[in-house]
Amino acid sequence: MSTEHNFEAITKAILDGYALPWRGTHGVLHWARVWTNGLRVAEVNGADAEIVKLFALFHDSRRENEWTDPDHGERGGDFARELRGTLVYLDDDRFELLYEACRLHTDGLTDGDPTEQACWDADRLDLGRVGMKPSPHLLCTNAARKLIDWSHPRAETGVQAKEVLEFWGLADFSEACFSSDPKVREMIDALKQKGESDADVIARIGGKL
Repeated sequence: MSTEHNFEAITKAILDGYALPWRGTHGVLHWARVWTNGLRVAEVNGADAEIVKLFALFHDSRRENEWTDPDHGERGGDFARELRGTLVYLDDDRFELLYEACRLHTDGLTDGDPTEQACWDADRLDLGRVGMKPSPHLLCTNAARKLIDWSHPRAETGVQAKEVLEFWGLADFSEACFSSDPKVREMIDALKQKGESDADVIARIGGKL
């Protein structure tokens, strides 16, 4: 299968059924950093970059909470399978790599196909978002180990990979959250004071969105 992936459409399909806040620990900003981390690893270790990109979007796409959710990777892989032939175009061997990378990404494995290794390292390089620094010996590749000093501050500070967000159709991510994320909509309605418009609430508490 050689059909080009429409990542904007894939992102929309994922977010249409995403159960958690888009800005959450395992949400869109994390996915975008995993994308950039993974492509940097893939440049060195020869991983399949298209699978790495798809992994970034699907690996946490069907999480049901931000804490313990042991089957979420498998559910993400299952969701990717549901989209085969409509939005996901990989032959059986390549899809199996994507599926297994998603299914096993929280198991702490370090041995595997170079594409699986790039995917797992891409995710682990973003541990700074939860106050953890990646341990070099728990990464799969030397390429990832060399990226820690670059990726960790980005994770700690919650950097928005704007070029990736734009590619996914989320150029104005804050506005996209406000207009489309039901969790943000609920929060704005709860915080709205008498006489305030949506714009007033955003201006007052915008840093929390």
